[in-house]
Amino acid sequence: MAYIYGVVVVALFFGVMHFFTALNFKEKAAATLITLLFVMGALYYNAVQDKDAAYVRDVMLRFNQGQSLDCAGEEVNRTNYTLSVGTQTFIGRKESSASGKMVVASDCK
Repeated sequence: MAYIYGVVVVALFFGVMHFFTALNFKEKAAATLITLLFVMGALYYNAVQDKDAAYVRDVMLRFNQGQSLDCAGEEVNRTNYTLSVGTQTFIGRKESSASGKMVVASDCK
């Protein structure tokens, strides 16, 4: 749906340029193409970020459910690590073998 809005915005941009500027057709087409590429790139970036955020939420949910995770070669579970929700990082408990270690949730499988 966001892609449709992006195309509509670019079409409106072209319409405004067509009627209210003294540019020739090639210049209008080039400006429209650059704007279209920028808008589509931003929409793609947002889609990738949404996918990554959903993955991290899933990892944190599995940790909170008591499952063991493989994170950058480390076994992360509630016995050895605590979860810092704000930084989305697992922090080793002082009384465990993981003391002092920090693992980013996005590095987990």
